[in-house]
Amino acid sequence: MPRTKDFAAALRKKLQKDRDLASAVEREMFNANVAEQIYLARTSAGLTQRQLADRIGSHQSVIARLEDSDYDSHSLAMLKRIAEALAMAIRVEFTPSVDGVARDNRANGASARRNRNKSRSG
Repeated sequence: MPRTKDFAAALRKKLQKDRDLASAVEREMFNANVAEQIYLARTSAGLTQRQLADRIGSHQSVIARLEDSDYDSHSLAMLKRIAEALAMAIRVEFTPSVDGVARDNRANGASARRNRNKSRSG
C-alpha cells in the first residue's frame, strides 16, 4: 500500500470501501456527539453532574453514563428531562445519508464551540 501524508483521505477511502466500518464509525460519532452536547449544556449552565441529576430526579452516575461517548442507549425522554432542567429545548433532525452513511457535521461544530468556549474562559 502506498504511503500517504493525508490521513483523512486514506480514512475516507477505507470507509468508502467498508460499509460496516463506516456504519460503526457513524454510530460512534453519533454517541460521542450526544454525550458532548449533554456535557456542554450542563457545564455551560454551571452545574455539576450531581446538581443536574438532582434537577431531573436521578443519580450522578446516570449523568456520568449519559456523558460517556461509549454509551449508546440515550432515550428521547431522558434527553427531554435534561433539556427542561437546563431551560433548553431538544431538536431532532433527519438528514440525508451519503453512500448509505449519514453525514453529521455537528460533531465538528461541537468541537468548534468547545474550542471557542475554552478561549473565552482562558
